[in-house]
Amino acid sequence: MTKKMSMSTSKTSLVLFLCQIISALDVPLDSKLLEELSQPPTITQQSPKDYIVDPRENIVIQCEAKGKPPPSFSWTRNGTHFDIDKDAQVTMKPNSGTLVINIMNGGKAEAYEGVYQCTARNERGAAVSNNIVIRPSRSPLWTKEKLEPNHVREGDSLVLHCRPPVGLPPPIIFWMDNAFQRLPQSERVSQGLNGDLYFSNVQPEDTREDYICYARFNHTQTIQQKQPISVKVFSMDSLNDTIAANLSDTDIYGAKPVTERQPVLLTPTGSASTKVELRGNVLLLECIAAGLPTPVIRWIKEGGELPANRTFFENFKKTLKIIDVSEADSGNYKCIARNALGSVHHVISVTVKAAPYWITAPRNLVLSPGEDGTLICRANGSPKPSISWLANGVPIAIAPEDPSRKVDGDTIIFSHVQERSSAVYQCNASNEYGYLLANAFVNVLAEPPRILTPANKLYQVIADSPALLDCAYFGSPKPEIEWFKGVKGSILRGNEYVFHDNGTLEIPVAQKSNAGTYTCVARNELGKIQNEVQLEIKDPTMIIKQPEYKVIQRYGQVSFECIIKHDSTLLPTVTWLKDNDELPDDERFLVGKDNLTIMNVTDKDDGTYTCIVNTTLDSVSASAVLTVVARPNPPFDLELTGQLERSIDLSWIPGDENNSPITSFVVEFEDALHEPGVWRYQTEVPGTQTMAQLKLSPYVNYSFRVIAVNRIGRSQPSEPSEQYLTKSASPDENPANVQGIGSEPDNLVITWEPLKGFQSNGPGLQYKVSWRQKDVDDEWTSVIVANVSKYIVSGTPTFVPYEVKVQALNDLGYAPEPSEVIGHSGEDLPMVAPGNVQVHVINSTLAKVHWDPVPLKSVRGHLQGYKVYYWKVQSLSRRSRRHIEKKILTFRGNKTFGMLPGLEPYSSYKLNVRVVNGKGEGPASPDKVFKTPEGVPSSPSFLKITNPTLDSLTLEWGSPTHPNGVLTSYTLKFQPINNTHELGPLVEIRIPANESSLILKNLNYSTRYKFYFNAQTSVGSGSQITEEAVTIMDEAMASRQVDIATQGWFIGLMCAVALLILILLIVCFIRRNKGGKYPVKEKEDAHADPEIQPMKEDDGTFGEYRLFSFVSSAPI
Repeated sequence: MTKKMSMSTSKTSLVLFLCQIISALDVPLDSKLLEELSQPPTITQQSPKDYIVDPRENIVIQCEAKGKPPPSFSWTRNGTHFDIDKDAQVTMKPNSGTLVINIMNGGKAEAYEGVYQCTARNERGAAVSNNIVIRPSRSPLWTKEKLEPNHVREGDSLVLHCRPPVGLPPPIIFWMDNAFQRLPQSERVSQGLNGDLYFSNVQPEDTREDYICYARFNHTQTIQQKQPISVKVFSMDSLNDTIAANLSDTDIYGAKPVTERQPVLLTPTGSASTKVELRGNVLLLECIAAGLPTPVIRWIKEGGELPANRTFFENFKKTLKIIDVSEADSGNYKCIARNALGSVHHVISVTVKAAPYWITAPRNLVLSPGEDGTLICRANGSPKPSISWLANGVPIAIAPEDPSRKVDGDTIIFSHVQERSSAVYQCNASNEYGYLLANAFVNVLAEPPRILTPANKLYQVIADSPALLDCAYFGSPKPEIEWFKGVKGSILRGNEYVFHDNGTLEIPVAQKSNAGTYTCVARNELGKIQNEVQLEIKDPTMIIKQPEYKVIQRYGQVSFECIIKHDSTLLPTVTWLKDNDELPDDERFLVGKDNLTIMNVTDKDDGTYTCIVNTTLDSVSASAVLTVVARPNPPFDLELTGQLERSIDLSWIPGDENNSPITSFVVEFEDALHEPGVWRYQTEVPGTQTMAQLKLSPYVNYSFRVIAVNRIGRSQPSEPSEQYLTKSASPDENPANVQGIGSEPDNLVITWEPLKGFQSNGPGLQYKVSWRQKDVDDEWTSVIVANVSKYIVSGTPTFVPYEVKVQALNDLGYAPEPSEVIGHSGEDLPMVAPGNVQVHVINSTLAKVHWDPVPLKSVRGHLQGYKVYYWKVQSLSRRSRRHIEKKILTFRGNKTFGMLPGLEPYSSYKLNVRVVNGKGEGPASPDKVFKTPEGVPSSPSFLKITNPTLDSLTLEWGSPTHPNGVLTSYTLKFQPINNTHELGPLVEIRIPANESSLILKNLNYSTRYKFYFNAQTSVGSGSQITEEAVTIMDEAMASRQVDIATQGWFIGLMCAVALLILILLIVCFIRRNKGGKYPVKEKEDAHADPEIQPMKEDDGTFGEYRLFSFVSSAPI
């Protein structure tokens, strides 16, 4: 929209007049206003300039116009008035200028050929239509002619002429046969623009008698047919046979064979021609050439390029087509026809002319009395068109004079117009190729202001957006527009507002403060009017949580969020799109209030998802991409190339990576000869490779498959490749993990890991097993065995070293010489016990044992270590019946000492030592006795406090469970405790070791005491036991305590408890003796000799204790 401009009042120059047209009144397209304003006629619809009609139908010549008052219509025919009232076949439609000529009721279209022009007239002027040329279409019959058959020699060129009758419009030409089938066309045979059928060279298959040219006349919907044309092609062979049949044997005969010929143009002829085409039309240039082989056509433009995007080639490149031509397309176009023998060319000089076309067509003027204006009519063409003016359909030179009008070439200047200056002016621009006719009226009006915008119209806009408040108006002279804020506010001015020429007030950045009532005032010299409108400012709609880019695996679930914030008075609607289209109609797509969820995602769900939020005032959107990833599709089209004895090249085509790049390819193979159906790993290559060179083994029937790997996982295996069988060969390798280990003292078991099937390299896989005693035998002893994994050599010395080797062989030979390994024949139990066993007691719980190693020869096997058996014989502080626990400590290798932890103080122990090999344990050394010294005792077994009185307490205790030596005394410590748990002074009493009770006297009554009690040996004090007790309050309480003990109810309760305990003891005794098992076991334990107790077999684990129990009587 243009900004409001002030108008100059100067009228002294054409430049100013041209500027003043900008200020001419625009009449709004308001139906009510248009009904009220006077307006000159305007042609709204008319028939085309060149109007070809169907002679069998009524002729309708259109002419519609509008104006106020409604215009009347008249016609001219061939330049003179056409009185339709005098022709019964011609009528004019009501309220219209359209003519209907009745042909179907006896009229003839030819009688109404001519040039027609319509005039629409009212009191303000007259508008005229174009000159409408009426011509009935024609489809004449073909003239009869006698057509001679065409006899053509093979390879010659041929033109079949169509020469259709001249019709209106020209007919469409095509060639068919008697069966109404179009004749096939090619580079060799094609139809020209003139309808003729051209043969660059004829072939025997061109012989036929029904070459028929058809002409289709679209206006009359008729097709005319030319008489069939016969073509007979004589081949050289048939022609020679004919000549031979008519000559004697002595005559020389023979036609020349088909000879190749260089190109010759059939159309156009000569080396150059010219063509004129009109601007905007389609340029068609044609070159058809004869020649054998069939020539190929090429087009160039001399001194330039063929226009891009507008150039097309048709009819097998024989026709050059350029659409929408302009003067720039003028120039020389060269066609070149070429075959193997040469070329020929033709230059077409093209000139583009132009019928008149508008540069500036005149526009209607609405002026106020006293105003100025201009009508401009500018056109171009080639040649340059001439401009002429008419007023109300009359040449302006002979039209009634108007002092306000001045003609200056292509411009009419109006100065200080009056209402009588209203008229319709016609501009005619013409040259030899056509004309243009335009109507433009000058309408002089005097009208008070009118505001066309509805009163109190409500405008709603989003904050920070432009607000456009309309004030559509009309008046003549053109009114001035002013805006006010509120009903009685001041006039609006300043940079905050933009005032448009059409009366619109623009607030470029509307804020909440701009809301309210606005008043528009329109005034001119004939009056004043105002109108109020309302403006409301709304909060913008925002997406505060946008959907985010997601990567999801196939068959997973994904959600996109779209959380919005909007003005409370606006109702938003949320729409989701996929790739800018509607979501698929699929129940997997769940649209929630603020999210979109896709269940069970598939590959086709991949794309861009957009959340669109619409209100009546604004729209926002946000998009996110969903990438669906999956394991890759399996590779395909596996191909084996470069087959060699020990290698082959495998290539493949990767499958779809499913949006996750392939990181590697894994190649697997199957050996159908040895392990059919078993696929093994061959190699792995990077994901950028699609080929691998594979190493092969002999005597394997290979098939390969490829697995693609990406971040998601592995694809399904590809289809297997073709099979490839390698030739047999002797083995490349020998068995692995060869060992020689005896299972008995007199044998050697040789074992190995057999070769796999594909490692055999050929049929007849066997093994050559060889052995010899190390450092004794010079010669190897060998045996060939079948495809097994072990061989046993019998009669060997016990545990001697052997050199062992195993060599693979098959029907084609031996593997390379194998490496030797050292093995040993079978082990036997050791023969000698360790000697000089010594024990050094470190403290009451730890001792160190020493022994001398046995000779290695007596071990008779691999020395694994020594075992120390030790057990407690008795406690030196008391004799008691107890279970003996034998413990075992194992020391690895050739160690000759060890520590014995966890001993009990003041006890007697025995131990022996044995050597261990792979077969088992040797004999035990003589038992060695040692004693542990005294230690500190354990805590007393119990401490009881009884018989409390006012000032005394009785203490009873039990001796320590583990005295760990000879008890020398007990120590009692005690102290009072007050109500706040504070401890009083500590009293200590020494008690002889043979005492078991003590009465403490002279204590405070009703006082709590804490007691600490422990035992001592000569080594020191043991851990203490603690108790607490309280003296009683007075004698009465003491007597009541005695009375309770003598009460009958208390005695009865004690008797019941005793009876219950007796019953439980009887039940336990019966269950214990059921079956007699436990007494027998106890009896055996009681009389067992600790030296001959059965020993539990060692399982060879080092560093563990082994415990053996028996009952013994030991002195206290």
